[in-house]
Amino acid sequence: MLLYLAALMGLYYLVRWYRERQVVSHLHDKYVFITGCDSGFGNLLARQLDMRGLRVLAACLTEEGAEQLRKRGSERLETVILDVTRTESIATATEWVKEHVGNRGLWGLVNNAGISFPSAPNEWLSKQDFMNILNVNLVGVIEVTLSLMLLVRKAQGRVVNVSSVMGWVSLYGGGYCISKHGVESFSDSLRRELSYFGVKVAIIEPGYFKTNVSSTETLLPSLKKVWDHTSSEVKEIYGEKFLESYLRYPQLLEKVWKSELSSVTDCMEHALTACHPRTRYSPGWDAKFLYLPMSYLPTFLLDFFAYLGSPKPEKAL
Repeated sequence: MLLYLAALMGLYYLVRWYRERQVVSHLHDKYVFITGCDSGFGNLLARQLDMRGLRVLAACLTEEGAEQLRKRGSERLETVILDVTRTESIATATEWVKEHVGNRGLWGLVNNAGISFPSAPNEWLSKQDFMNILNVNLVGVIEVTLSLMLLVRKAQGRVVNVSSVMGWVSLYGGGYCISKHGVESFSDSLRRELSYFGVKVAIIEPGYFKTNVSSTETLLPSLKKVWDHTSSEVKEIYGEKFLESYLRYPQLLEKVWKSELSSVTDCMEHALTACHPRTRYSPGWDAKFLYLPMSYLPTFLLDFFAYLGSPKPEKAL
């Protein structure tokens, strides 16, 4: 019996491997629009797809980021300034994309732009702290997608949304985990709706990767700033030792998980170029063997493991 099950599993993975190796034709004629290309995943993906021969339309937040990217790309690579939190900026970028793609439509839309700070215990944060993240990571994704959907449908193309394993397991407070859970839900409904038109939607759920969004160089000053603006009453409840322990956690994370950004951009590239892309990609060993398995645990077990790695407030019961 076990031999038959092993044979079936082997056959399944062999068929999947064969299907996933098939690549769409005429890549050099296909346009891909990527948000958040100043640095990190978006920057590397833009250069990676450019080298593959696709026509990359890269959206950057700053002119400096756009100029640096143009210097590292070919003549095919085009850039535009985009702030995904501003409707007028999205409208301008949409018209710019229309002018470039013409009647071909837009083969790929990669919603990569995102931020993760401020992230801290919820009680330390204000409503605006939550909204700052949600406006970029969730509302921005939705508005950019809706603005470009007609062009993607015309090409019967792809939408690739960058989520996170933190959309499955909320291990810390703030708007980041909430926003990524929202991206998961939005992508699921979008995938079913657009399947009728030949459009495929993929979700990228990375584990921890060191980028400008997640580095301790950005996180630690952000945490200290949030702590400084926290009320004296809340500070007394949590205590300075809690803050010190909370600051050490991301530093430990950086030392443990040292993955190459290319393992994420390779998943994005596959979602855009494969004839049969996956619905979900989970790059990173921590994503595959820690966070995603944790998300399937009973709640009391998940809470137990979360408590093990978390500091305790000084005035906790």
